[in-house]
Amino acid sequence: MKKIIATLSFLMILISSSFAQNSEHLKFKGVPIDGTLNEYVSKMKQAGFVLEGTEDGVALLSGEFAGYSDCVVGVKTLQKLNLVHEIVVLFPPQDKWAGLSYDYERLKTMLTKKYGKPYECMEKFNAPSYMIEDDNDKMREVVMNNCIYYSTYNTDNGSITLTISNDGYELACRVKLFYTDKINSEIFDNAAMEDL
Repeated sequence: MKKIIATLSFLMILISSSFAQNSEHLKFKGVPIDGTLNEYVSKMKQAGFVLEGTEDGVALLSGEFAGYSDCVVGVKTLQKLNLVHEIVVLFPPQDKWAGLSYDYERLKTMLTKKYGKPYECMEKFNAPSYMIEDDNDKMREVVMNNCIYYSTYNTDNGSITLTISNDGYELACRVKLFYTDKINSEIFDNAAMEDL
């Protein structure tokens, strides 16, 4: 009987510690991606960011991140839930491929040191290789949205995706970093599915 009680106690401890580990939120700048938009923005202000504005469940802040000044940070919620589930960092725009690729590779190296090898990674251009002879050609492909560069890191608490993209303006080609909290994204997805 004592063995059964001891075994059950051990199993309960394992289950509860496993649940506790899986119930943690992904962190951005050491702050769990959780809470209302106002609560999260308040924490980001304490971390040195400046609120630029809020619209449609998204707050935009500016500040320094990962050694880059003039970053824009978007804090995203589902309005009807008012629950933060994703953070997007927009690094300063670049008008040359050398600058874009430098930012991407630098951040990818840091992320890989922290989180290990990317779960998924694709780095290519959609144009045939004979059309891409130099950095100007590569930049043209980014501007035309023919550049597919991303690395995704999965953690127990969510995912982090690094990308190169064009925001729709010729000089708004930049590196972006997405932090997606697993717990709140599942709540977000379930609420969105109710709309279907």
